[in-house]
Amino acid sequence: MSPLIHISGLSKVYPMPGEEVHALRNVSLSMDRGEFVSVVGTSGSGKTTLLYVLGLLTTPTAGTYEFEGKDVSRLSDRERSTIRGSRIGFVFQSFHLLPQLSVLDNVLLSTRYAFMNGDARGMSARAGELLDRVGLGKRLRHRPRELSGGEMQRVAIARALLLEPSVILADEPTGNLDEANGEEIFGLLGELAAEGRIVVLVTHNLALADRTGRQIRLKDGEVLHEHAATRP
Repeated sequence: MSPLIHISGLSKVYPMPGEEVHALRNVSLSMDRGEFVSVVGTSGSGKTTLLYVLGLLTTPTAGTYEFEGKDVSRLSDRERSTIRGSRIGFVFQSFHLLPQLSVLDNVLLSTRYAFMNGDARGMSARAGELLDRVGLGKRLRHRPRELSGGEMQRVAIARALLLEPSVILADEPTGNLDEANGEEIFGLLGELAAEGRIVVLVTHNLALADRTGRQIRLKDGEVLHEHAATRP
């Protein structure tokens, strides 16, 4: 069986006035179900660009990207949006919650991104179950301003899980959190990988990266090296 994610010879070039920025250079990687992968490197090393390519937010300049056995390298915007909305969940450093909406309605935003017109009651029930899982089952009607940073990030994770994606892409999800809340979010991401999802964590926190199952280090858009976790 082929891996869920397979990229080969992948490059991404951004044209700039008078020059080209090579954000990724000839990257080849495979990731399969149940892997918890951290991506590390200095600023400008290509971490976020790699995440955006994996999340179908941008297309590679060269190379191929196979997702669930299908080459998605050159799909149309709408085709990418359909896969992204239903199969990939995103968690960002800044939470991206809408302040005027309740916790529950923020989670339900995923259905809009996926162009869904399905069972609203069923989706609402699932959103409630996910919020209960992340410890916010009694905060459904609260607004983001009434939550701590750690709680807002848990809402973002519940939102990412609503449509049962096979991949979770997390870009510095603990960057705005204190150590205790960061540990909670890291632990939750680990649980999601243990359940069979691919979880890709972009982080500057090497102590956390060392505890994922696999660590990929980028430098100047290239994979410098990768290795297994150094401690559990």
